[in-house]
Amino acid sequence: MNGDLREVNLELGKPVVDAAIRRLTVEIYYSRQLGVSVLKIIHGYGSTGTGGKIRIAARRYLMSLESRGEVKGIIPGERFSIFDETTRRAFLSCDALRKDRDLERHNNGVTFILLT
Repeated sequence: MNGDLREVNLELGKPVVDAAIRRLTVEIYYSRQLGVSVLKIIHGYGSTGTGGKIRIAARRYLMSLESRGEVKGIIPGERFSIFDETTRRAFLSCDALRKDRDLERHNNGVTFILLT
């Protein structure tokens, strides 16, 4: 099998932002221990018009991890497309991504993390 995909719902239980980011940190670590190639996080997008705080904080945190080389890359759900270069590179390490239900759906409530 070519890489594994793991999915985690950070919104589960409606945590505050700090708790969601702590859980994200643990899930990244755990996914690495499992040998997962790509971690998909569900963080929501603020559909009520007042939310989206977890998405904003998670993506900011992930960008800092990426800049320090702690993750290979990040694919925001709205860019998860066969036309996106990072997505195409991710396909090489994780076949399961090709069958993910959010491919070509431009879902800004999810983010894919390419693990090192």
